[in-house]
Amino acid sequence: VGGGGGERSVKERAKFIPLRLSLGERKMLRLVESAMSCSSYTDRVDNAQLKSKAKRTHEQLKNISSILRGMVSACDYQAGKKLVDEGNYTEYETFFRQMFEIARRHKIMNPEKMRENYGKLIFLLQDAVSPTVQPHLGFSAKQPIQTVYTFLKEKNGLALLDDKLIELATMEVLADNKTRAKIQQEIKRKEKAVSTLKQTHRSSHLTPDDIHLCLYSICDNNSFLNSNRLPIDKIISYLQKLFHPSRISPGYSLAIISGQDGARLSHSHERQYYFALQSLTLWRDIVDDMFRLWQVAEADLLNETITYHLQNTGQGLTRVQQSPQTYKAMQTILRKVQMKVKNWIGSTMIHLGDHNVPNALSFIDKYTQVPRILTPIVVCLENIEALCDKDDGVKAYVQSAFGGIEALKKDILYDFFKSAFDGSGADNFYDAGSCIDGRLTSAWNWCSRLHGKSYWPIFKLAGFTGFDGEFK
Repeated sequence: VGGGGGERSVKERAKFIPLRLSLGERKMLRLVESAMSCSSYTDRVDNAQLKSKAKRTHEQLKNISSILRGMVSACDYQAGKKLVDEGNYTEYETFFRQMFEIARRHKIMNPEKMRENYGKLIFLLQDAVSPTVQPHLGFSAKQPIQTVYTFLKEKNGLALLDDKLIELATMEVLADNKTRAKIQQEIKRKEKAVSTLKQTHRSSHLTPDDIHLCLYSICDNNSFLNSNRLPIDKIISYLQKLFHPSRISPGYSLAIISGQDGARLSHSHERQYYFALQSLTLWRDIVDDMFRLWQVAEADLLNETITYHLQNTGQGLTRVQQSPQTYKAMQTILRKVQMKVKNWIGSTMIHLGDHNVPNALSFIDKYTQVPRILTPIVVCLENIEALCDKDDGVKAYVQSAFGGIEALKKDILYDFFKSAFDGSGADNFYDAGSCIDGRLTSAWNWCSRLHGKSYWPIFKLAGFTGFDGEFK
């Protein structure tokens, strides 16, 4: 049975768990997604040709107002016509704030969705709440994310989060080689707990449907944590099972030397083992706290008092903005991981608000990639045996080229632990190296070179299509 959230209570986690969208909210979500899909907001606004501040503000207002008018017109043509004629956006303030909050809430719950549109939405809101644009609009487009905790607090139902049955009612039932009977038994226990909680905590303010919505929102969070932490946990398990910090198998030393094979770091086998383990542990804790980090990141991005500036970071014109709340949250996670592991190896530098990680949106995007990097590796490793069983040709190839299934698995992991944590991926030590973000840069660099590896055909046979997923 899958739980989530590490050592924190359900009540504490509920403060950062977004409430699942209702059917009506999903219809509103489609409208926001459509508005963002047909918009080229950032292309038009973040334009180097807009030299003066006044011209850029005018372009921001023109594009923001056209999107707002379009959203109203899509719901009610006459209301949209009136808005075009009168330009009174404050009349629809509640509508706009709800629409944008629903889209943001949906994205936090589903990081793999809206990968193009979310960036445009956040940058649009960032401009809409800025001191130069907001006075012209006459309202703030920002609204706090509706969480399980705030929803229950409004309905005097926080006692639900203290009930002992809530862990059972919100667990994710995982297969894990269980018998069908065992799985059915766990499902029935969960359903009984849900039913009991509905009867126990229902009131004139809190309906059984409200309770159901809250419980399954927490369950969504548990499902997210299980699916996104699982590949990290498995890679850590492989490291600890197949390698040892003080014992080196012949031909499998993890030692790296700066300047050799693209490495920018020099580590002994033991240091590299712990460097990889600490990096993976850090990624696991970041993913574990992702919902809180996401809301903190949005708080920085939509902070009216923290302005951004456009800068060419080497990847085009980018919004560079300081993110103090996100930085503080990352420091807390880093300290927690340092207390867990033996002798922290490498730099503790956290890049935020510079050309490496320009803003909190880039930060969030960077760490939602971790499961996308590790999942294909785990899938490949877990499917090698099945591939060999199905096809004698594949089995003969694995035996002749790699020395067998177990040797192939160890070869893949040996290369990953050595080359994906070697400080590579940039042309200077500041941008890659052993800093907190540089560790992930090195992993992405390993991903970009996968097609040149000797075991590349095995990945393709296992169904590998890419690390980055879809952008819809």
